[in-house]
Parts: sequence; structure tokens; C-alpha cells
Amino acid sequence: MKKTYFLSDVHLGSKSHADSIEVERKLCRWLDTVRQDAKAIYLLGDIFDYWYEYKHVVPKGFVRVLGKLAEITDSGIDVHFFVGNHDLWLTDYLVKECGLTLHFAPKLIDIDGKKLFIAHGDRLAETSISSMMFHNKFLRACLSTIHPRWIVPLAHAWSNHSRKNETISDFLGEENETLVVFAKQKLKEVPDIDYFVFGHRHILLDLSIAENSRVIILGDWIRYFSYGVLDRSGMWLGTV
Repeated sequence: MKKTYFLSDVHLGSKSHADSIEVERKLCRWLDTVRQDAKAIYLLGDIFDYWYEYKHVVPKGFVRVLGKLAEITDSGIDVHFFVGNHDLWLTDYLVKECGLTLHFAPKLIDIDGKKLFIAHGDRLAETSISSMMFHNKFLRACLSTIHPRWIVPLAHAWSNHSRKNETISDFLGEENETLVVFAKQKLKEVPDIDYFVFGHRHILLDLSIAENSRVIILGDWIRYFSYGVLDRSGMWLGTV
């Protein structure tokens, strides 16, 4: 039986990893495993801790995973990439070189007879000033005029400082988890959504919010090395 796989928040290049190269190798081994029965793979953002594409320049590194993704799409397996808050500044490099399908907004998608609402999750129920800045096209155009030797180290320093000072709390309860609250509100508009699938929050969650609707939060590859799987029997979470 063919399966659909979901993964988010690997944060390749982050100092949260003791050895980011080994995490990249581990991700490639996971991709090699799931491709054996995958009909599609969905990457739900923050796969890279920082990504910014200039017209003729992309970030240094990640050659193992980029090559593996290109190999997988070349074999005919669809790989979808939903941008996160750490890797939102993509254009066409991953499309042209790796064959990925990019998504810059949440999507309602039917898979195996189930309706899924898929998103990274960073802008669904909370909006910060930094998030508004990073999504501003004018500010992005301004940054593009600055040489990468200045922007790339600064971006990595900001990202690592943000992660170092961020406390990832455990499950806060249905009424306090913003993604769960969002899903419940969305279900009032579209009552037949079977699964809400999110990244961003860095927790593992499989929560029923209605008789036939569940919220899935995919965890991360910093603490859990986790992923989601969907086939005709349903959806579940696993760890490597």
C-alpha cells in the first residue's frame, strides 16, 4: 500500500544540533527508507534553519539532502515543500534543481479519500512584527541588494540566537494551543476536514477535535526525529 509522508522542522544548519551534518545524513537515510512505498512526501517548513535565495546565489551546504530530494523527484515521487518561518525566502531554485513543488500558503488537499488542511503553522493564529517584516516583499527586495557575505552570517546569528532564547513548551491544552484553536475555528467554515497537519510548534500531537477530525503536529528533528504517515487506513505519527 502506497503511503504519504509528512515531516517538518529539521532546522538543518542550526546550532541546536550537536552535529548538523549527521542530522542531514539521518534525514537522507529516512528519505531512502520512505521512498520505497511513498506516493508523495510533504515537507512542512523549517527544513533549513535559514534559506535565502538571491538571483544567482543560494546558501552554502545541504548538498546531501538536496541531491537526495532531486533523486527522489527524478524517480517520479512528488515532493511538496511548504515554506516555514525560517526558510520562507525561496524562489525557484528548489523547483528547478530538485524538482520540488513549493507552497507559500496553506492548502486543502484530498489524499486517499481524506481531506487535509496542510500548513507550516507560523502565521495561522499568531502574527509577530518580525513575521510581518520577513513576509514584506519590499524589505526582501532591499535585502537582496546587500552582499551575501553580510546577510548570511547575520541571518544565521539571528536564527541561532532566537532558538537559544526560545523555550519550547509542552502541550498547553486545547484552549491554549493556537494551532488547535485555529483548527476548531476552521472546522466551522469547512466541517469535513479529516486532518489538520502542522509543523512549527515542535511538539508531537495527535488530537481529536471532532468526531471525524484530528489535529496532527509533527514534532521536529531536534528532539523527536518524528514524521507523519497517511494511508487508506488513517494517519499516525512515528519516530526514527
